[in-house]
Amino acid sequence: MNEIKNYSINEIAKSMNMTLKVVRRYVASGELKTTKINNTYSISEEDFTEFKKYIKEGGDAKHAQEIADSFKPLEKSANGAIKTPQVSSDKKRSDNVNWADISKVWENPRKSKMTFVDLFCGAGGLSKGLEMAGLEGICGLDWFNEACMTYNRNFNHPFINGDIKDPENKKKFYETVRRQLAGRHLDIVAGGFPCQGFSMAGNRIVDDPRNSLYKELIEIVVELQPDFVICENVKGLRTMLGGLVEKKIIADFKEIGYEMNVATLCAADYYTPQKRERVIFIGNRIGLKNYHPKPILSPNEYITTGQAIGDLINHPVDPAFNHVPTVHRPDMAKRIMETPEGKSLYKGYSDAWKKCPWNEPSCTIKENHGGVNLHPKLPRVLTAREMARLQSFPDDFIFEGKKNKQLVQIGNAVPPLLGKAIGLAVRISNNDLPKE
Repeated sequence: MNEIKNYSINEIAKSMNMTLKVVRRYVASGELKTTKINNTYSISEEDFTEFKKYIKEGGDAKHAQEIADSFKPLEKSANGAIKTPQVSSDKKRSDNVNWADISKVWENPRKSKMTFVDLFCGAGGLSKGLEMAGLEGICGLDWFNEACMTYNRNFNHPFINGDIKDPENKKKFYETVRRQLAGRHLDIVAGGFPCQGFSMAGNRIVDDPRNSLYKELIEIVVELQPDFVICENVKGLRTMLGGLVEKKIIADFKEIGYEMNVATLCAADYYTPQKRERVIFIGNRIGLKNYHPKPILSPNEYITTGQAIGDLINHPVDPAFNHVPTVHRPDMAKRIMETPEGKSLYKGYSDAWKKCPWNEPSCTIKENHGGVNLHPKLPRVLTAREMARLQSFPDDFIFEGKKNKQLVQIGNAVPPLLGKAIGLAVRISNNDLPKE
């Protein structure tokens, strides 16, 4: 019999990178459910999971802002009255976004001379999308060995496999980029970075070692001096520390000469059969207006899960095509079939072992907690190829490594068609495609 895991407040604070004071505020407000035993608070695994979901969905904004405000002096207006700090949130945010209509250039855009490198690129979802937009790839970089194998199989430009924090790897990356450019200019540095390490200390935002890759991104941009920068991240970044993390990123890039605009994009708006939202930063240092891609499809036009993977129901097992269905135990297969669309197989999970809807775009495709998405019609999880379809990878894009490594690569990827939309918008920003 498995022992039920319970957590202390200290353990919650350490795991969530919070101070004890902040965790206790969540307990006091009821947002973190606890059981008090002998004057000691205990948090169950289920309640901890719900709390993490609450934080991920932006529930920390109010408390984070309260903490931030407690460390900085209150501003006063001209008449001496104290100004009330404003909490940043998606609902209240009025983004300064310039939208470009990419629908007229979507089909078969002409090749561009614009070049890009893709940092922390994984298997290359964003790289594939930028190439679909007509851009020329110069080099990819990631530490994930299997992703390196996949990238090398599907792209004709080099890939640096290793930790960019290692000086030798960084030197190799710079040398490779310059050799590939052969005297040409680098137009775009693109990439995502982990954001879990941002935290408050005193009156400023600091980052811990988990955010060292963010610092590396800044350093690489300074070294290579591209005209444009594209950064993608999880939607939750926008509410981290009450919006202060987003402001820090914009300010950091402004300090090195790049004016940034940011928007949350939904992959389903660009022919991807998945409601996957990502925050996209686009910036440039050459004084041009940054454009984000205007949605092409309306919700009633979205590509559904059934449309994307319906033909694979009777497809034979084909390892070379990344289509190897999992055969579950009879009791597990029964539970999968009984799980409603849009719900998880397990009570404690909200975003793992989740069944995709058939007649709507898929829920977010990911591989975490040891589980993948459930097939809407069959008693099994999705195959790697089905996941790739829902991520908008073309069928000739083949993933390397063992099946579990393929699933991680696919789940972590930027949907290529979302990448294509971003690439077209950047080309419009650079006057490389017509605005209308």
